[in-house]
Amino acid sequence: MTTPSDPVVAERRHLVNLAYRLLGSLTEAEDAVQETYARWYALTPAQRAAISSPGAWLTTVAGRVCLDVLGSARVRRERYVGEWLPEPLPDQPDPADRITLDESVSMAFLVALEAMTPAQRVALVLHDVFGYAFAEVAEITGRTPAACRELASAARRRIRAARPAAPVARQAGLVRDFKEAWAAGDIGALIGLLDPAATLTADGGGRVRAAIVPVEDGELVARYLAELAVSGELTFEERAVNGLPGLVLRRGDELAAVYAFAFADDRITHVWAVRNPDKLGTWLG
Repeated sequence: MTTPSDPVVAERRHLVNLAYRLLGSLTEAEDAVQETYARWYALTPAQRAAISSPGAWLTTVAGRVCLDVLGSARVRRERYVGEWLPEPLPDQPDPADRITLDESVSMAFLVALEAMTPAQRVALVLHDVFGYAFAEVAEITGRTPAACRELASAARRRIRAARPAAPVARQAGLVRDFKEAWAAGDIGALIGLLDPAATLTADGGGRVRAAIVPVEDGELVARYLAELAVSGELTFEERAVNGLPGLVLRRGDELAAVYAFAFADDRITHVWAVRNPDKLGTWLG
């Protein structure tokens, strides 16, 4: 029997935070944590009593489960219709399993993680985000500490460009200006807010209509968005997306999409539009 004060149960929030960063999906993260606990409770009482640090044991198992999921996810995402984006989170996901919203869950950071190998991703997140020693990372990945250090170093080089490039208050102002220009269908204003090399990536998952390939070039992105605005009556709501300024779009009473952004030099450099309804469950209600 467990109680809310059970230290093993108390690890759940940490494990969900870890698994979400590794997998980019709250649903998959919860499944991974469920599998971790299933393995814990499959141990005999004597086996559990012999584990000196249940938290470390749970983290090790969760990391290995996530590594397995990442390996199979690569195959699934090759068959995914269009671009695959991480599942966006509002300010308040399930309070019982709240994800700590910091730059390590920004859409830019999570998208950058997607370009890494599973081992690079695990090494970077465990060491740089959660502060695990490389010896501990090695136990999870099945590699040497030196190899894990190299994995994290390679991953770090990839991730530098994903760091926030403007203060959050400035990002909020840019998103507000973007929202107003978009709602007004002002293509010129949108072009002025977008970097000339800006890219829009949409994720419909084959469930709803969305651009199959990224839209590249700031002017083309502006025109694409302007066409969306006149295709049906949309309402635009400023909301934090994974802890940073973003937008929620509704068409009537229906949730249409969640938008996240990246910035540089007072311009929007990337727009991520998550439209797949399977990834918007935490935004309903």
